Amino acid sequence: MKIAATETSSQEARLIVLGEYDILDSRPEQSFDDIAALAAEICDAPIALVSLIDSDRQWFKARVGMQPSQTPLDKSICVHAIHADEMVEIPDTLNDARSSGNLLCVDDPGIRFYAGAQLRSATGVAIGMLCVLDYRPRRLTPVQRDMLAALARQVVTQLELRKALREAEVLRQEVDHRVKNSLQSVAALTRLHSRSGVSEEVKTALGTVVRRIETVASLHEQLYRTNATDRIDLARYLTNVAGSIQGFRPDHVALKLDIEPYQLDSRRAAAVAVLVNEFIQNSITHAFPDARAGRIDVRGHRDKASQVEGGQYVLTLADDGIGFPVDHRRDGGLGLPVIEASCAQLGGTYHRLEAAQGTVAEVRIPLEQVAQTV
Repeated sequence: MKIAATETSSQEARLIVLGEYDILDSRPEQSFDDIAALAAEICDAPIALVSLIDSDRQWFKARVGMQPSQTPLDKSICVHAIHADEMVEIPDTLNDARSSGNLLCVDDPGIRFYAGAQLRSATGVAIGMLCVLDYRPRRLTPVQRDMLAALARQVVTQLELRKALREAEVLRQEVDHRVKNSLQSVAALTRLHSRSGVSEEVKTALGTVVRRIETVASLHEQLYRTNATDRIDLARYLTNVAGSIQGFRPDHVALKLDIEPYQLDSRRAAAVAVLVNEFIQNSITHAFPDARAGRIDVRGHRDKASQVEGGQYVLTLADDGIGFPVDHRRDGGLGLPVIEASCAQLGGTYHRLEAAQGTVAEVRIPLEQVAQTV
């Protein structure tokens, strides 16, 4: 079977797809290395390559038994095989026009056997080969041929997954940029409005809004630095939340955290942070009027004795101020609805506890529900 080594239209399409995959000259990755190793083992071959055909070279994303990371196209058998409609097998390279003049084949020892399966993108464009080579003439068994083709499909699956993850990261960065800009714009407009001759009461309310916006921006920034599947240490994360509030906390109000470490997925960690932030902000706003000195405590621990299967994580939120309304819905406050919504997202419960002074609330989060989302 005679196959042209250069076809302008297919090369243009191939280079476009390779650019979309952004794979050339990337670092080694275990998933591709594993596929090459499996191909060598299954086909009982000393050499296996994930070969991608560039405009002037073949570059190996993964390789077994081959030292160079790339070769020029005049030393490539893959550059011929890529144009075939099906797997290419050359039992003896010295007896095939596509390889008999290749320096890698005529050297001693030279490559005497080649078998390769095309790497076709989702759009059907062949961008390279998964190939095995040997120093002796031979043939693959039917099972080996089928397995080599299956592994080639897995290479493409990895390329598509890699591309999808990169596109998701670009989208995440764009969303992050827009969220940051939106929060900054709202905060700036709120500050501007607070300076426009409004009453002291309105200025105080607007100041509270600005503080909450800036705290949300801080939470967003911390979550952005993690992946959606990452686990977040609750103690460290809530310490960061408290740190973002410290800049707005009045000097007469102390804030103390005592949080037992526990790993949560990023979505649930965000819900915990929101409800803790709301409680602290509400306490600062309502519990300590007239520069009254006081303290806010946030404690968290695992309640292994809980009757709930798997146990519970318990957050205790307390202040020693004058307290604040049981239901802020009556005065337009958002604190309680936000806290309840966060608890619902966690699959937990929120209860106000009896206290001789100030406000004490308890949040219980079933650990089995946490485990299901990690």
